Amino acid sequence: MGLTKDQIAKRIARELKDGYYVNLGIGIPTLVANHVPEGISVEFQSENGILGMGRFPLDGEEDADLINAGKQTITAKPGASFFDSAMSFAMIRGQHVQLTVLGAMEVSENGDIANWKIPGKMVKGMGGAMDLVSSAENIIVAMQHTNREGESKLLKNCSLPLTGVACVKRIVTDLAVLDIDPNGGFILREIAPGVTLDEVKAATEGKLIIPDDVVNVEVE
Repeated sequence: MGLTKDQIAKRIARELKDGYYVNLGIGIPTLVANHVPEGISVEFQSENGILGMGRFPLDGEEDADLINAGKQTITAKPGASFFDSAMSFAMIRGQHVQLTVLGAMEVSENGDIANWKIPGKMVKGMGGAMDLVSSAENIIVAMQHTNREGESKLLKNCSLPLTGVACVKRIVTDLAVLDIDPNGGFILREIAPGVTLDEVKAATEGKLIIPDDVVNVEVE
């Protein structure tokens, strides 16, 4: 079993705090905008030049000129602003984003992240990922715990080209919620409903630290 992509995003949305400026990477992170808890106000920023992104549009609401950095159509909240990439990256590099949520192909037990390139495959560019991970103080990764071959993506050391070093704070996967231990290792905080501890152990190549107070992920 485990969490769906939407449930991963919903769990991450619980990390949002009132007044946060938040950057959402492509993939699962973009779904976080659909699950902002009631009673708080956050501003979603996209590095292609928008502050004030809203949820994804419903059928018929799409505007082809209104997109995020992943070229998906989005909505804009009242009061949203649009600007060039230079100002967008100045906001990122100036550390004016309180939370960054990214997808990843690999995360190491000391918080390294690889999410921009697979050797031998064509990529259009690294986007804003390197700027985000080098500037943000709070980075959460949304990802599947294993790849399509069933191999762990939570590793002792990343094998792919790194995007950032020792920068990830928390990881939310389809199996669990884990924090990075400052001394190295994945600290298990929550387990997805229907997933066993043995399954998490088998799916985690890096050092897994299991406290006494592990709880289940709340899924409504």
